[in-house]
Amino acid sequence: MVDTIGNPASWFVQAVRRRSLYLKEGAAELGGEAATPLELRDLQLADLKIALRKGYADFVALRTDVMFIVLVYPIVGFVLTLFVVNREMLPLLFPLIAGFALVGPVAAIGLYEMSRKRERDGTAGWRDAFDVIRSPSFVPILVLGFYLAALFLAWMITAFTLYGVTLGPEPPQSALGFLSDVLTTGPGWVMLVAGVAIGFVFAVVVLAISLVSFPLLIDRHVGIPKAVVTSVRIARQNPVTVAAWGLIVVALLGLGVLTLFVGMIVALPVLGHATWHLYRRAIV
Repeated sequence: MVDTIGNPASWFVQAVRRRSLYLKEGAAELGGEAATPLELRDLQLADLKIALRKGYADFVALRTDVMFIVLVYPIVGFVLTLFVVNREMLPLLFPLIAGFALVGPVAAIGLYEMSRKRERDGTAGWRDAFDVIRSPSFVPILVLGFYLAALFLAWMITAFTLYGVTLGPEPPQSALGFLSDVLTTGPGWVMLVAGVAIGFVFAVVVLAISLVSFPLLIDRHVGIPKAVVTSVRIARQNPVTVAAWGLIVVALLGLGVLTLFVGMIVALPVLGHATWHLYRRAIV
């Protein structure tokens, strides 16, 4: 058969059909397959060391490709910081920085795919990170990502409301004045302690539901409910190890922020690759 170039109308119809099929397959992935048995392993602190070591090895092997992908995150973080560093938005600076840990699992989706490809084929590149977009798994991943984004928005609203009932509602006069009010006044300490406690609750929830859910969605057709339930089960069965992992994530992301987000170029990919290998340690 001789290939011919279709007219724009036929090309548009074909494109719509392909997109409809893609959305149909993606919608089917939301619930996952009817029977997808998963065998869980107990995690030890040694598993975290192995995951981090393998994650760093992936970063070294894919350094150029990875940096190309994650370079946008420190840029976005720096721009957002400049945006909130004004008198009206200054109280949201710390919640915004702390909120990076809430959306980090979404930012590392492409890194999971690169680690999966390198583990399977021995090689990977930056183009492999975008294979997730063309996969039916992208729809449940996108939906779960929206859930995390909603949690991030809820955290920001909570932090702003907390400021309003303690040091607010008027914006601080300056950064130094705001810092002084937080550390030297009763309402400031109330805001600080309550904010840390509430932020801890948000962080625990996100850690539990996203510990392995995104890598699991990429690797297997389990659907969102089973991915989230499996992630929570692993967190409940291994509280000490998962808590240690959470501290490692906070520490590395904190170092990335303290370097004016430049350190994110290393911290985020290492954590992303390591998360994939932690998933491989947790599920047979």
